[in-house]
Amino acid sequence: MGALPVFRWRLAPAGDATRRQLRAQGLRPGGQDVAAQLERPRHRRGPLVAYLYRVDLAVPVRPMTPARRAALAKANAARRTCPACRRDAGYVIPAALGTCVPCAYPDPHGPEGSTR
Repeated sequence: MGALPVFRWRLAPAGDATRRQLRAQGLRPGGQDVAAQLERPRHRRGPLVAYLYRVDLAVPVRPMTPARRAALAKANAARRTCPACRRDAGYVIPAALGTCVPCAYPDPHGPEGSTR
């Protein structure tokens, strides 16, 4: 692969799109190489870079099968289950905590609540 064409932010050709733009159209790159690169300059830091793919070579996203849907539901349930109390927290447990909020920060006054 040779040198990639580089475009400034918002000045990409009409036939190219980022992965997110392809996904919004129901497409995926499908194994094609990166066609070009976008660069957005930033003050005192390196530029933000986005890779572009050709829309005409993109292929449709694979459909969600019942098995994939079940696997995704199981994975999401595992991210919501607290490893300490084994309850569904109702939200994705933050990796920084590692447990649900009540397990990470137990109430010092017990289950009766605060003394306010």
